[in-house]
Amino acid sequence: MRLLYIMDPVEIMIPDKDTTFALIGGGQRRGHENFHAALSDIYLSRGEVRARARRVRVNDVTPFSVLEGPPVDLGVEAFDAVLIRKDPPFDAHYLYTTLMLEHARGKTLLINDPRGLRDANEKLYALQFPAFVPKTAVTANRDQLLAFAAEVGGKAVIKPLDGAGGFGVLALSTGDQNARAIVDMLTSEGRKPAMIQEYLPAVRQGDKRILLLDGEPLGAILRVPRPDDMRSNIHVGGSVEPTEVTPAEQAMIKAMAPRLRADGLIFVGLDVIGDRLTEVNVTSPTGIQQLARFTSSHPEDKVIAWIEARARR
Repeated sequence: MRLLYIMDPVEIMIPDKDTTFALIGGGQRRGHENFHAALSDIYLSRGEVRARARRVRVNDVTPFSVLEGPPVDLGVEAFDAVLIRKDPPFDAHYLYTTLMLEHARGKTLLINDPRGLRDANEKLYALQFPAFVPKTAVTANRDQLLAFAAEVGGKAVIKPLDGAGGFGVLALSTGDQNARAIVDMLTSEGRKPAMIQEYLPAVRQGDKRILLLDGEPLGAILRVPRPDDMRSNIHVGGSVEPTEVTPAEQAMIKAMAPRLRADGLIFVGLDVIGDRLTEVNVTSPTGIQQLARFTSSHPEDKVIAWIEARARR
């Protein structure tokens, strides 16, 4: 197969952590050609969405990722699958790219579906499953945000709707002299909404990332925050431990799977603290390399095998 990855520059991939690096490697092992394109390489001409792409190869030794040969200019239907793996934020350029990719619908396999990517803000989409989320409010109003923190016991977590990797995630405590300033900063002084959720003490034991493929769990890892940080993201220094998907989480996944499939969200990362769903990661879910090490397996091969089966269909 020919697989096109729409993603950030290959130079910034971390070879022992990046999920896209693992997926490209999985494709190589199974004999497929991998191609790289940035958002700026996707364009629309005469109703056809096209890509200026270069072959990409990953290696076990330096240089870990290599772009090979000159760029090729192809309609995206020339690829068996297009994996949209651009890291957040979901900005205007990202939005326009998903709208252009609508012209490839039915012509190639799109993962994740561009319509699903537009609909599934990684913070707000979790609210589609109210039985599993913590107490939450979304507003730009300072008084409402401060009142929410007081209502849930005086401690809450506030975060921007367009952040990623733990950026902008802050504790908000009633009586803290910084509370008003934190709210004003995250809402741009009341001009854009932020999400606020009850503080979940279970975060000290870890934030579980469950990776799903077509509504079924590939496995899970536990990201544990540093003693001096509330955030557990790997990007900001959280450590990673092995863990299992519990029966309660299996039930949650079963309840969520029909909606995820309907929205074309095939490769997804759920963030779970205690028994509460906090985020649904759909743009470029991470964690597959850590899962591989804990399970002595290659879960990325399951993703590529799924693509092979669907592309042939």
